[in-house]
Amino acid sequence: MIKKGDKVRFLNSVGGGIVRGFRDKHTALVEDESGFEFPVSVSECVVVDEGGGTARHTRSAGEERSSAVQPVELPVRKESEEYRVEETPEGERLNLSIAYLPVDPKNLTSSGYEAYLVNDSNYYLFYNYMNASNRSWTSRSSGIIEPNTRIFMEEFGKEDLNDLERVCVQLIAFKKKKPYALKNAMSVELRLDTVKFYKIHCFTPNDFFDEDALLVSVVRNDVPERPLLISATDLQEAMMQKKRDDRRKPQPVSKPKTPENLILEIDLHISQLLDDTTGMSASDMLNYQLDKFHAVMQEHAEQKGRKIVFIHGKGEGVLRAAIEKELKTRYKSCDYQDASFREYGFGATMVKIR
Repeated sequence: MIKKGDKVRFLNSVGGGIVRGFRDKHTALVEDESGFEFPVSVSECVVVDEGGGTARHTRSAGEERSSAVQPVELPVRKESEEYRVEETPEGERLNLSIAYLPVDPKNLTSSGYEAYLVNDSNYYLFYNYMNASNRSWTSRSSGIIEPNTRIFMEEFGKEDLNDLERVCVQLIAFKKKKPYALKNAMSVELRLDTVKFYKIHCFTPNDFFDEDALLVSVVRNDVPERPLLISATDLQEAMMQKKRDDRRKPQPVSKPKTPENLILEIDLHISQLLDDTTGMSASDMLNYQLDKFHAVMQEHAEQKGRKIVFIHGKGEGVLRAAIEKELKTRYKSCDYQDASFREYGFGATMVKIR
């Protein structure tokens, strides 16, 4: 059995370290040469030096028993056998995401979740993933992630979602044994909308997993993401603004009925979507408006050339900013621009499905 203090090597991957403790009976916490601790399955570890200094190995039942334990010599990995990075031109810019996957997608109301870190770049990354608790932070996972790979960080349950409303990822980027462009150390704080973990449509197809996942961007093309901080008062005022304040003129009926020429108008004012908003917070109302936006986009996703005008009002631009963020990240193939000022004033965005 592996015990605390043993020096181990990994069976199916490069590296090893010293066992500093155990997460459970199947998972050891191994400290590597850089001083980072990370979880490793006990079955993937081979002891090369006990805590007391004696090397040992496991024998099969058919091997001859001996009163003296013989040390094991592991083959030395040559430099040419190390992990080889297949670099790409676009990989010279840091792109990092956190991916959340439900353990049981068919039973989302009670399912737990898995969290992965996805490194879509040519750089090795020292990382530390943590969450805010009161005025302090708690590290949830740390270590090194190799270029163009993903790494499992943790599994957590519904009861842990409240702890994940504020998370932070600290990063240091580097390459091994080759020159590279210097990247600044980063500390990226994010605010997660934990309501999305209860909505199956928020878990979408992606380039990194066979399963649908909720992807949260941390760094995009070397630029750290920043949370959208909104005044609750400004948000409430912007969403409750009346349709008549938009100075919108009636849309004339056009004769052509093809999707390319027919413009669909969607009024996202909360007063047009709900008869009663009693008990709803400003955040709840914004999420409801964005859910309506996503439902319309998905309904018409296959209608190439379809033009949709989303009326969001002028206000402080809160809803507009949220819609533009979704168009830039989730609906990259669609074209969008401000709708006609003559017909809609400042308060509408036209989207064209491509």
